[in-house]
Amino acid sequence: MKSPTKVIAIAAAFATVASLAACSSGGSSDGKVELRVATFPPGADQAAYDAFATQEAQFEKKYPNIDIIGVEYEWEGPTFTAQLAAGSLPDVFTVPFTDAKTLLENGQLADVTEEIDELGYADKFNPIILDAVKDADGHLFGFPRQAYALGLQYNRELFEQAGLDPDSPPTTWDEVREYAKQISEATGKAGYATMTQNNTGGWQLTAQSASRGGFLQSDDGATSTIANDGVKATLEYFHELRWEDDSMGDNFLLDWGSINQEFAAGNIGMYTSGSDLYTALVRDFSLDPSVYGLTTIPMEDGGKVLGGGDIAVLPPTLDDATKAAAVKWVDWYYMQKLLNEDAAVADAKALSDAGQAVGTPVLPVLDQATYEESLTWIEPYVNVPRDQMTGFIDGIFAQTPVGEPKSHTQEVYALLDPVVQAVLTDENADIDALLAQADKDAQALIDG
Repeated sequence: MKSPTKVIAIAAAFATVASLAACSSGGSSDGKVELRVATFPPGADQAAYDAFATQEAQFEKKYPNIDIIGVEYEWEGPTFTAQLAAGSLPDVFTVPFTDAKTLLENGQLADVTEEIDELGYADKFNPIILDAVKDADGHLFGFPRQAYALGLQYNRELFEQAGLDPDSPPTTWDEVREYAKQISEATGKAGYATMTQNNTGGWQLTAQSASRGGFLQSDDGATSTIANDGVKATLEYFHELRWEDDSMGDNFLLDWGSINQEFAAGNIGMYTSGSDLYTALVRDFSLDPSVYGLTTIPMEDGGKVLGGGDIAVLPPTLDDATKAAAVKWVDWYYMQKLLNEDAAVADAKALSDAGQAVGTPVLPVLDQATYEESLTWIEPYVNVPRDQMTGFIDGIFAQTPVGEPKSHTQEVYALLDPVVQAVLTDENADIDALLAQADKDAQALIDG
């Protein structure tokens, strides 16, 4: 088993142009194929690396000709493009569903159609999810590895301090507003918060607008529809919480990492994010599991729950030996635990032994029956407080999922960040004007 110190920081990949070129085409050590694989974001705890080291040793025992090199990795919209252009990404890394289409259209992902066909489970994927990695000819450019639906995360301790029942979370947006005001008044903390920067403001605006029946683009992604009643209602809702109720605290420059940190520190009562967030909150942000609660996002007439996830992908520059090794890693590390009982149990045991989360609610990337069967395989190792997530577990399959906007997704999210920020920092912000301009700018991106 390798020491966790074998995991290297991705920043080190910028050392020299020569080393970057070597990383993008694989390498060898003592006759072995060196394979650089994404692991955890910087700051992950030692237990995460201990679990990875166990899994790494298991893989290398099965495939002794492959030498796994773990690389710290975190996808962030503003920096990913530079990393991709510099060739500093690992041989196996993950990208959000929203980025995959653009990357494959730009020729920046390896075609793995033949490999997935040979593995024999292409027809097991949820076809809506598989669409994120499929081109017009039906070729596949990645392995969907995990999916989520947006949920409402809440702090059970702050609920109790505000006289609210943590086992009865809000079910409507009006109740969320009422609870947020009560939490803020009783505790002095932000009763509700939302992300606003690094593309996450646009992402969360999209999620809440979808729950109100407002969608950012036509189904084919050809037309921007940002200036609609659902998006406007969401921004007006933010305005009311911020300026009428004063229940959103005083930090209006939050992204995925910083809002998680504030929540884990007990400074936020509620916010929306992916249903799979518990793992990162505990592992990377030191959340006390006893305070965590998860329920579904409230739905209004015509509303749908925004879904997403990420995909394990390979750069197209890998040589044949490294590509073959990469596919073996992706299949073993990401996919088999979803398909095979022995693999699922081994993965769950390794995670559980290292104190990592097992059993976090997700949306299955495979069919629902396979997912539910896999839960029975790992039941002895489930260590997350699923009883504190009942609202989501019981309610999510009654909601209708919808994918993220298809065209220039991250760029559109970036356009909407300052719109959300304006509403939260300027009491007199003209929401109609902001949406009209964003709609015009988004259409220009689509047309361009």
